[in-house]
Amino acid sequence: MSKPSWRERLKPVELLVLSGVLGVFAGLVVLMSTRDIILSLIFLGIAFIVSLVVLAMLALAVEPNLDEQLDLREQDEEEGRGH
Repeated sequence: MSKPSWRERLKPVELLVLSGVLGVFAGLVVLMSTRDIILSLIFLGIAFIVSLVVLAMLALAVEPNLDEQLDLREQDEEEGRGH
């Protein structure tokens, strides 16, 4: 079985970092407009969770390219031989 590439291994980290950046941005906007730290932390958390879910759903909706389709077929064949 082949090892996943660096890009495949870092994909979840990319989603977390991007969601974190969006959450911090939302938290800073709320903090600068209301000067309420608790409210800004609440918005930071909500924005983080919502952006993480949306980005994950978009990542799942992307059609696999030819290389990914071949890799999926190889994995299916290996599982079939293992049983």
